[in-house]
Amino acid sequence: MTPPARGSVGYYVHHVGSGHRHRAQVLAERLAREGIRVTGLSSLEAPRGWPGDWVRLARDDGGRAPDRTAHDHLHWAPLHHDGLRERTSAISAWLASARPDLVVVDVSVEVSLLVRLHGVPVIGVVLPGRRDDEPHRLGLGVAEALVGFWPAEADGMAPGLPPELRERLVCVGALSRHPVRDVPDATPTGAARKVVLMLGTGGHDVAPASVRAALASTPGWEWDVLGAGPETWVDDPSVVLAAADVVVTHAGQNALAETAAARRPAVVLPQERPHQEQRTTAAVLEQDWPAVVCRTWPDADEWPYVLSRAASLDPQRWTAWCDGDAAERFARVVLDVRDRTRCRS
Repeated sequence: MTPPARGSVGYYVHHVGSGHRHRAQVLAERLAREGIRVTGLSSLEAPRGWPGDWVRLARDDGGRAPDRTAHDHLHWAPLHHDGLRERTSAISAWLASARPDLVVVDVSVEVSLLVRLHGVPVIGVVLPGRRDDEPHRLGLGVAEALVGFWPAEADGMAPGLPPELRERLVCVGALSRHPVRDVPDATPTGAARKVVLMLGTGGHDVAPASVRAALASTPGWEWDVLGAGPETWVDDPSVVLAAADVVVTHAGQNALAETAAARRPAVVLPQERPHQEQRTTAAVLEQDWPAVVCRTWPDADEWPYVLSRAASLDPQRWTAWCDGDAAERFARVVLDVRDRTRCRS
């Protein structure tokens, strides 16, 4: 039996990459146990099994987009754009009708400002990288609390974040959709070792010819390739990851969370992202985490050494990155802000 509703929360989901939607679903399922309804707000489709309502928003990234930054005060607000007008109107209409206790914004400076200008509290998700530009300081500055999905001991994930914002930042650890696993036994001597190449939905610069060359140069390894295209995409890679000796992936938060939850050592290939997001994460991973960081795709003859070096790392170190309790900590931030800011009238 569904518990009686005890509140309403919105979750804005950015459309690039899969991690935003995964985090929203984990939080929605956790808050549903408290009787709190979570409504998704996104130009993406609702994920399978979403437990609440979902407001599908128009896209605002097509066509001509003059003065997209409002003279560098915002990140994305193109003039005279029908999609932008429709999506902000839809969010405003939902805020007026649903009267939510708060909205989690993951991520958008403009949505944070829009929500707060409706008098609704905001919890802002902070991504890795340099977030000290004027739009970030404005959008994050209006939030009641900020959440980072990395452990507090992963120093340097948000370099340059002003002190007044850092005081509001709660590092909850990496959030995986899947339960954390025990470190598996080592592959028996003489058996073929397994490597999983996991590429993301946010785009990558790995050429198919480079992958084929890596496979050809590592005859002692069996490769599984996930996410290189629609034909290799899987919604739940956890079983494949758990069977791997090494995971080769990018430095996106979701990919690292799933690798860490599977307790597998990694080869990390940071991709180009705004605000140095993945480059920043990669620099932190070099600080004694179970990952070999390669700034570019290795040459074919380098792969045997790279994989062997990664396989020698202790994956137990991932326990501090993803301990399985991030969802609970995330929910606690939401509940604390709700209780602190909820209208009592």
